[in-house]
Amino acid sequence: AEERSQLANKIKALRRLKAKLLVIAEEQRASEIKQIRGDAVKAEWGQQIRNYVFHPYKLVKDVRTACETSDISGVMDGELDPFIKAYLQYKLSAAAEEQSIK
Repeated sequence: AEERSQLANKIKALRRLKAKLLVIAEEQRASEIKQIRGDAVKAEWGQQIRNYVFHPYKLVKDVRTACETSDISGVMDGELDPFIKAYLQYKLSAAAEEQSIK
């Protein structure tokens, strides 16, 4: 009888350990996904990244970096390099500023 209860206790303990390990693995996975995605923002009014003006003049402006261009057709065709470079510089300067505060 004692062997059976020890075996049953061992099985229960292993199940609990497995459940805890699964929770830890899921938390790590969620953390990695959050780190990869960065700061995701809901698509709400006032949360836009870029403004597009088609009429009366043509302008695309990145709200975060103040980078702008009048080549709206190029941007619509996927030419986002100026915006990507400006955003990377923006993030680097924000990170450097954060490091200087600490």
